[in-house]
This record gives sequence, C-alpha cells and structure tokens, in this order.
Amino acid sequence: MGLLKYLTAVLLTLAFYRTPTVCGNAELRALMEIKTSLDPENKHLTSWIMEGDPCSGSFEGVACNEHRKVANISLQGKGLSGKISPAVAELKCLSGLYLHYNSLSGEIPKEIANLTELVDLYLNVNNLSGSIPTEIGNMASLQVFQLCCNHLTGIIPTNIGSIKKLNVLALQHNRLNGSIPSSLGKLVLLERLDLSFNNFSGPIPATLANILPLKLLNVENNTLSGAVPLALKRLVNGGGLHVENNPRLCGIGLRVCTSLDHKPEDPIAGNVDDPSFHVDCNNQTHCRHSLKISQIIVISCVSFVTVSLVVAGFLVFLKFQRKKQKIENISNGSREFSRTQPPAEEEVLNGFKFNLEDVESATQYFSDLNLLGKSSFSTVYKGTLKNGSNVAIKSISGNCCKSEEAELMKGLSLLTSLRNDNLVRLRGFCYSKGRVQCFLIYDFAANGNLSNYLDGSRFILDWPTRVHIINGIAKGIGYLHKSAIVHQNISVEKILLDGSFNPLIMDSGLLKLLADDVIFSALKASAALGYMAPEYVTTGRFTEKSDVYAFGVIILQILSGKRKLTNMMRVAAESSRLEDFVDPNLKTSLLNSEAAKLTEIALFCTHEVPDQRPSIHTVIQELYSK
Repeated sequence: MGLLKYLTAVLLTLAFYRTPTVCGNAELRALMEIKTSLDPENKHLTSWIMEGDPCSGSFEGVACNEHRKVANISLQGKGLSGKISPAVAELKCLSGLYLHYNSLSGEIPKEIANLTELVDLYLNVNNLSGSIPTEIGNMASLQVFQLCCNHLTGIIPTNIGSIKKLNVLALQHNRLNGSIPSSLGKLVLLERLDLSFNNFSGPIPATLANILPLKLLNVENNTLSGAVPLALKRLVNGGGLHVENNPRLCGIGLRVCTSLDHKPEDPIAGNVDDPSFHVDCNNQTHCRHSLKISQIIVISCVSFVTVSLVVAGFLVFLKFQRKKQKIENISNGSREFSRTQPPAEEEVLNGFKFNLEDVESATQYFSDLNLLGKSSFSTVYKGTLKNGSNVAIKSISGNCCKSEEAELMKGLSLLTSLRNDNLVRLRGFCYSKGRVQCFLIYDFAANGNLSNYLDGSRFILDWPTRVHIINGIAKGIGYLHKSAIVHQNISVEKILLDGSFNPLIMDSGLLKLLADDVIFSALKASAALGYMAPEYVTTGRFTEKSDVYAFGVIILQILSGKRKLTNMMRVAAESSRLEDFVDPNLKTSLLNSEAAKLTEIALFCTHEVPDQRPSIHTVIQELYSK
C-alpha cells in the first residue's frame, strides 16, 4: 500500500511539472526562432533569451494572457530587418501581431493563417514581397488586416471575403493587380477598404455598396474602368469615397459616363449595360425593351403614389398621437411636452471615434521625436492629423482603464460632452482591443504646460498674463463645478497654455475612465506636490472645495514663480510682505494692490477647514470685482 502511494505521488509530481514545461518550452522555442528570423544580428531583441520567461515582462514587446500564453507581440518601429518566421504559427493564443514600421523583407508565411485567434495583423510599412497567401481567408477572428506600403504582387485572394469579422482591409501602396473581387461585398462588418496606389483593373464591384458599415472606400491611382456604382454616393458626404486617377473610370465625382462605358445599374430600368439597349431604333428587340420599360415606369408610378398615401396617412396619425400626448401631459400637470429620446451613448460617441491607423500616422508611429511627456499610466505625443491640424495624443494602457466596457463608454461620453474655452477640447478617441490601449486625441496647446514657466524659466510671464491665466483657470473650474464634476487632480502640470497664453485645464473627467488603483497612484503623486486638501487624509473624499484648495495653491505658485511653496513663503504671504513672496522678476510697485488681493484669495482658498473656503463661483466674482 505504501509503495502504491509513493508511485502515485511520483506520477502526480511528474505530471505537475512536465505538462506546463513542455507547453512553455514550445512557445519559448517558437519565440526564439521568431527572434532569429526578425533580428538576425541580435541588435534589437536582446531581451529575448532562452533562459528567460516570456510572460514575466522581460521580453520586449511580448504580453501574455491569464493562462500564461503569448497573446500579443508588439514590435512596431523597432528597426527589424529580417523576415517573418513560420514559427509564429506555434503561438496558438496570439490575438495581436504588430510588426509594422520596420524593414522586414521576404514573403508572408502561409502558416500565419493557423493563428485562428488573431484579431489584429499589422504588417504595413515594410519591404515584404510575394503574394497574399490564400490561406489568410481561413482566419475567422481577424478584424484588422494591414498590409499597406510593401512590395506585394499578385491578386487579392477571393476567399478574403470569408473573413466575416473583418472591419479594416488596407492594401494600399503595393503592386497588386487583377480585378477587385466581388466577394469583398460579403464583408458585412467592413468599415475601411483601401486599395489605392496599386494596379487593379476592371470595374468597382457593385457588391461593395451592400456593405452598410463602410465609411471609406479608396481605389484612387489604379487602372479601373467602367462606372462607379451609384449606391456608393452615400460615402461622398463624409469624404469616404476616393476614386481619382483612374482614367477609364466614370460616374460619381468623375467624368460623365457614355455609351462606351459600363454604366451603373439604374434603380428602375435595371442594368443599362445590357447590349440590347444600344441596338438600332428600328430593331424589334429595342421596341420590346421600350415596352417593358414603359410598363415598369407605370408600375413604379403607381407604387410611388400608393407609398405616398400610406406615408401621408402615417404622418397624420403621428401628428394626432403627438397632439393627444401633449394634451395628456398638460392634464397631468406636466410643464414639459413629450420629446424624442436622447441619442444613445454609442451614437454620440461615433462622431468622436478615430481608428488606430489615424493615430499611428499622426504620431509617426509614436516616434520619440513627438514625445511630449510621460506619467505612471500614460504617454503623450504630439500628432498631426490628415487635415494638417496639430493634436496631443494621450496613450493609456488598457489595463489602467475601467474593466467594464459600459463604464468605459460612460466615461468617454462624459469627456466628449465637456465644452468650455478653458478646458482642453477632446477631438476624439480610439480604443484598440487588440493592443489593449486607449488613445485620447486633444487639441494641441502650443505653449506647453504652466509648470514650464516656473522656477526660473527663460521665458518670464508678465503680470497681465499671470492674472489672465488665474482668471481663466477659475472659469474652467467654475464650468466643471456647474456641471457637477470635481476634477480632483488640478495642478500646474494640468494647465496648458495655447498660442495666446489662454489657460486650458486638461484631464477633466479623465478619472472616470481609470481603474481605482491607477486613480490612487495619480492622486498620491498630486498629494506629494502639495495640491491635496488636508481633509482628504481623514475623509478619503473629494469635493468642490478640494478643487478650490488646489486652485489656491496654483495662485500662490503663479505669484511666486515657484512650483515648491515653502513655509517661509506662506508666512510672508500671510503677513502681506509681498517683496518676500512675489516673483522678483516682476516690478512689485506696479502691482501691489492687485497682488495683495490675489494673495488674499489664495489664502482663503487654501484654508485648512473646507467650510471656510469660498466656492469657485464666489472666487470668480472676487476676481472680476473692482
């Protein structure tokens, strides 16, 4: 019996240690093969070592899932000059593969199609050659397929139309040829299709017009012919249709089609491209067609009249119902008439959505040259959008955002609703599930943040500018409080200055997006800089008076020209000894009365007892009173 127990224990031990090790070693070996192929000179992936653990965070660009399987490889813009190894197919749980903005060469291995869980495949801006593997059509989970700016040749495999989840297909700037497969019309979730700057010929398939989510179709600079399908006209208003530089193409936005062109389908008469439409007038076939057309026109007219009567009847009924509802509202003592329901959050947010390609293009793929700043949970880059406007793009790790998507959407909805001259305007956002990142796109502030003008900066803010900045910050906080929003994290680092030195408060409402532990970390840093109201230590709560406290600290910093306020400076301020407190770069004789007033406001705002602090609206009245 004892021997049996011993053997059982040994077998269990072997099973426990052996299974994970084999699986782990299989992925590790695959990663090392991938490294050898991508970086043959071992210049860039030196952290990938056989003795290491890919899931420990030590392998640059590698992330694992909760089961310790490699789920993401992000090696974009790393200067890699090798090839893509077929060994990538061994990473069965891979959901995101980002190898763009490198100098990779060779063909796309067909084995890549074995990655059945892959959602994002970014191979754009490389030197890849050969054809697109037909096996790609088997990748059922694929949502983004980026191959632009390579040297690919051959045709688009028709079975790509089988990738039902695909919403981005970008093949521009290659050497692809042949016709555009009509099977692409089966991609019912496709939003962006870019085939520009290739050698495609033949017509634009009418099936593409059946893709309802389609927002962008770019086929410019090819050798396409025939007529642009009329149903694609819906893309024109949003700037989503680009068909230029196809000399043999006619129709929407181009030259008028002639009898020599393949004309688009007429919604009434059917396909006008039927050869019998072009026969001699005396031909009986033509007469039969004319009769058929007449019959169709008569039927269409009758149908039109019938539909019009039905619609008119419906409108009369609707008007009656609204009138009835209005009367009922009044009889119930209601002061409001019935209204249409507000649009759903998703519909509101749609106008603010950017795609990952836009974000990457704007920042030159997050080049260090565009880096504006970093914090414990985010990185900010300067970017330039396609319309030429400058923006600041804040990249936040998805792990730092709220885990519940509904809560995340609610936070984004709040951010997009904020509108004030003294808040940084949110242009839009991009949430990439594959990269597990959230990007916020803001207006760019040309003069940086306020902290850059303290502590002996080479650029000294004059007195009127300082007063202007203080007043603007107060108005921005006033707008937030009127909207029932407490900022919680105001500091000179959060005050941006535009080209005219107008102050813009950033990160308003941002904490609504972040996870609790990230918020705690951010507030801890804020407390270390002296912006935290004393009551937070005991209550753990933020109120409007907490923002007022932080605002008072900022006034003192602006007056003194110093980020760090000492006890001696505060004593000097309380004793009205401005010469020992106000920035010596300013001529105090010109501003004694105004400086004294601002100092007094700052001291009231930073009172230790919250109830003794004024509201921000009282502060604004004081600032603008004579």
